[in-house]
Amino acid sequence: MDISSTGLRVLRQIAESGSFTAAAARLGYTQSAVSRQALSLERSAGATLFDRRPDGVRLTPAGLTLLRHARTMLDCLAAAEADLTGAVPRSTTVRLGLFLSAGAVVLPAALTRLAATDPQITVTTTEGTSPALVRALRAGSIDLAVLSSRPPHRPLDGESPRLHVETAVDTELALATASAGTYAGRTAVHVDELVDAAWIAAPSSHSEPLLGVWPGLPGRPRIAHRARDWLTKLHLVAGGFGVTTVPSRLAPVLPPGVSLLRVEGAPAELRRVLVARLPGRSSPAVTAVTRAITSSV
Repeated sequence: MDISSTGLRVLRQIAESGSFTAAAARLGYTQSAVSRQALSLERSAGATLFDRRPDGVRLTPAGLTLLRHARTMLDCLAAAEADLTGAVPRSTTVRLGLFLSAGAVVLPAALTRLAATDPQITVTTTEGTSPALVRALRAGSIDLAVLSSRPPHRPLDGESPRLHVETAVDTELALATASAGTYAGRTAVHVDELVDAAWIAAPSSHSEPLLGVWPGLPGRPRIAHRARDWLTKLHLVAGGFGVTTVPSRLAPVLPPGVSLLRVEGAPAELRRVLVARLPGRSSPAVTAVTRAITSSV
């Protein structure tokens, strides 16, 4: 089997991105170049590696097998390059992914704790939705992921073997509103009062749901603004331009002019914060970062 390192990198990026188009954008290639690499990989492997679907691309069992070996080979190539250039790592690096609201609360406390307990470990971070981070874990682009899960807390993906997962904390959702205005001075709001509210929501899809509108809200919500960035959403809330749903753990970092209210008349909405990694034995550095995260929350 004759497979180039470029082909292995393309395989890994397709697995992480979930589509040829997104992989091409991340790698700086054209989509046709990525498609040609994918076909070349399949010819060399003598097997179908990619399940091409209307909603994207998933790796077949054969593709997942090759990906597992690709991670090892690409790590070995990186180590060989470091040896040849004489680069001596001064620390151990852990690549950490976090879901979009976790960085503001989880990350600073965890890094502060880690600096005190394991200063030889360097953490690099990236943000993404939980499904995207699961793909990055499987692809070997990150070593550890802080993810969000909603009841009934099914497995993070359908691939085997399952990821190793630890529960860090459970948190309730709350409603972020302007401190002055319709809900001023209140600590709670009934869900029926939110039917006609103007919502500030993030774009979402079936595979990658994002926070915004209160789950199970009766009727069709009125979306006034769409934004992924939490700072944008919360400052729109502070300005009185709408309301949005946030994890209650964001309370310490809310900007001035934003209050959190309980939503009554509906079941509590719980979200679980998880720390996930690939199955198998964990490295000491990954274990230390996991411990810093779970301890800080």
